[in-house]
Amino acid sequence: MTNIFDERPCTLGEGPLWHPERQQLFWFDILNWSLLSRENGTTKAWEFDEYVSAAGWVGKSEVMIASASQLFLFNLETEARMKLCDLEADDPVTRSNDGRADPKGGFWIGTMGINAEPGKGAIYRYYRGELRRLYTGITITNAICFSPDGQKAYFADTATQTIQQVVLDGNGWPSATPTLFADLSKEGHNPDGAVVDSDGHLWNAQWGANRVARYAPNGTFVEEVSFRARQVSCPAFGGADLQTLFATSASVGLNGDWEGKTYFTQVSARGQAEPRVIL
Repeated sequence: MTNIFDERPCTLGEGPLWHPERQQLFWFDILNWSLLSRENGTTKAWEFDEYVSAAGWVGKSEVMIASASQLFLFNLETEARMKLCDLEADDPVTRSNDGRADPKGGFWIGTMGINAEPGKGAIYRYYRGELRRLYTGITITNAICFSPDGQKAYFADTATQTIQQVVLDGNGWPSATPTLFADLSKEGHNPDGAVVDSDGHLWNAQWGANRVARYAPNGTFVEEVSFRARQVSCPAFGGADLQTLFATSASVGLNGDWEGKTYFTQVSARGQAEPRVIL
């Protein structure tokens, strides 16, 4: 059974991150330019001056945040900000979307058109001070996640209803052409955010389907976790044993008491601790 973790309705909840040193969940409401959390039962929120969508942890008090125009370091205690690099700062049509740290300490971030303009998105990797563009021509970047051994990355263009996989080299850079991991078009499912558990199974939130679906390492469907929210947007593993599955959702375009809230449920699988981003 899924439960509500946070009652605040997000217009576009995204990017849940379980901070392993703080034992605390963070997530974004992209369309309201905000970072949200709960600490000791108290709700917390930080407001920004543009879209923010994804983060990786750098230290106990610092996270790296992706926004519409940059990657920047943010101190959760002092709220101090330090720009690391531009992210399509010269393109007012795009914003950041899905992103996640990889096992080598890099950070992958996808962009997309603010109005989902076809082909305007791209995927980048930030690694030890360098931002490198990996893929272009994507409409809605999503499902960025990694195998436990760090040898494979996954990503999706929601518009194609497919999830891709790509082999990585020893430093975490793609070393081959991406190939198909899962084709969701026959079922009519739209891949959104994703995370991989410690056994290598991929858990994918599917926009409009009230669910997070679990896939084996070979891409076959295993099971689903159902949610009251229709537009479940991204899962994350957390809790002391990494067996709590959190999920954000979005209320945009919908009415209903369950939409846009952040959920949790206990699962038998165990997640991976999110890697630290190495600057």
